[in-house]
Amino acid sequence: MEIKRIAECIWEIPPTEKEGMLVPARIYATEKLLREMDQGVFEQVTNVACLPGIQRFSYCMPDGHWGYGFPIGGVAAFDPETGVISPGGIGFDINCGMRLVRTNLTLQEVRPRIKELVDALFRSVPAGVGSKGMLKLSPGEFKEMTRLGARWCVERGYGWERDLERIEEYGCIKGADPEKVSDHALKRGIGQLGTLGSGNHYLEVQVARAAEIYDPQTANAFGIGDADQIFVMFHCGSRGFGHQVATDYLRVFDGAMKRYGITVRDRELACAPFRSPEGQDYYKAMACAANNAFANRQMILHRVRETFSQVFGRDAEALGMDVIYDVAHNIAKVERHRIDGGMKDVVVHRKGATRCFGPGREELPPIYRDIGQPVILGGSMETGSYVLVGTERAMEETFGSTAHGSGRTMSRAAAKRKVFGRDLQRSLEERGIVVKAVSMPGLAEEAGFAYKNISEVVEALECAGITRKVVGLKPIGNVKG
Repeated sequence: MEIKRIAECIWEIPPTEKEGMLVPARIYATEKLLREMDQGVFEQVTNVACLPGIQRFSYCMPDGHWGYGFPIGGVAAFDPETGVISPGGIGFDINCGMRLVRTNLTLQEVRPRIKELVDALFRSVPAGVGSKGMLKLSPGEFKEMTRLGARWCVERGYGWERDLERIEEYGCIKGADPEKVSDHALKRGIGQLGTLGSGNHYLEVQVARAAEIYDPQTANAFGIGDADQIFVMFHCGSRGFGHQVATDYLRVFDGAMKRYGITVRDRELACAPFRSPEGQDYYKAMACAANNAFANRQMILHRVRETFSQVFGRDAEALGMDVIYDVAHNIAKVERHRIDGGMKDVVVHRKGATRCFGPGREELPPIYRDIGQPVILGGSMETGSYVLVGTERAMEETFGSTAHGSGRTMSRAAAKRKVFGRDLQRSLEERGIVVKAVSMPGLAEEAGFAYKNISEVVEALECAGITRKVVGLKPIGNVKG
């Protein structure tokens, strides 16, 4: 395919390159990252450009790699009247996302107790395939939680009221209807609240280094004030509940496309008109799974606060354990954006991509409205992560969207052929990173060499102007499923 360079870190595949493309495909990447992308990325981002009602561009972020339907790192916005909604543009782990929590502890206080802390976190936050949560919910309670999201937890004492304003959508996607969720999905999800899961999900203790505080003023506004300050970051989603919701509606949409005369270039892009009964049913069920994920991360935060309090002998308030932000990166939402000079509602799909609203957006809490939204970009357990901030340019160019992490360059099977989990665990500990994992083969799958260089991803985003670096965070302890 012809790929045109539009700017230093912006590339386009014109609609003439594939029959049926309605808009160009736009890729954000350095030249090096673009060369390293697998061919599936270019096929998928151009397939998405063929979907009815797509607006402006089909996007892929610099962490992009082959996914289900959409590339991971894919973004697309659709007209709600003429466009579609597609589970392949959201992912099976609905509202897989990141939460970042500050503390007022320092590296000097935590380093001597890091093994004790990681062991305690491993015990208090269930991880791994099939792990069960701390609460036994009735079907009615579970359904109520899917309507209310993180607020359901806070109202029951599992968090602070101010946590909610530091969560995307205040921890609740409106319009959730558990009656649109199958009994099988409800059964899969009912016991998993407050669990980390497996794969690339993790809970990490991190430290800010003086050399990696790039924007001290914004960092301070986010509660990142000092070098050697300790943070907790965790990455997880809706577990089996969200997976089943996606599976159920992919079957529904496969039949619905015939009724609505929709054809797609890839069956993984099964979709339905957003305003159709099938499209609305899926959106309401997806909102339930998204709210479940917000509540899941809220319950994990509760256990993390309890654990820190037990290890350090101070309550969570005294430890300054406030949420910096919680952001989804597998989601579809109706948002208002500027198109052709006017404001318009669009259905924004983000698949392995993160909202990054710039200053002035009413959706942001007052504490961040003049600054821009905190963006949490998770890296591998070997390399660290970044906190970024959304920009006005992102609002104009990418529907307020950016990358979500470093992005895989190697399959899980290939990573396991290159390293044994136990050897990786020892190597990490020698470098000052204590890791506790449910599965050693699972640990090997997440080796740093299986991911892109996160610093290059961040540089591409900054080069394109859609986010700015605020601070880099380095891991010192990690819990893996």
